[in-house]
Amino acid sequence: MSLSAALKASASALDAERARLEVAVSNIANAESTRGADGNPYRRRDVVLAPNTVETFDAALGRAGAIGVQVTNIVEDQAPFRKRYEPGHPDADAEGFVQVPNVDVPEEMVDMVGAARAYQANITAINVIRDTVQKSLELGK
Repeated sequence: MSLSAALKASASALDAERARLEVAVSNIANAESTRGADGNPYRRRDVVLAPNTVETFDAALGRAGAIGVQVTNIVEDQAPFRKRYEPGHPDADAEGFVQVPNVDVPEEMVDMVGAARAYQANITAINVIRDTVQKSLELGK
């Protein structure tokens, strides 16, 4: 695998982890949004990732493929809304229940920590590649 392919793979992971962080932040920010533009509570969103070949295997050149990642979609979680008994709320039904988003804040926090750690790991990988190239250039002097 070439160093540029490894850099591209790590860069694609940085983009994917940034998207995961943004979606988790949006989910947390809307965890109490009982009415959106469509009149329904906010629906939790999730990022769908897929592999993305950065460099393909080429036996003649002796290169192995590097696999990056790409965001293919951001989907709404179709889990049912939670219900909370709050008869004084303007969005309460006849029985006094309010539909609230299907967002579990602790779960979103775990997702955020995971995405942040993966982001840091890819930054570290990029720095190792950069240092390797720098050392190689110093040896070539």
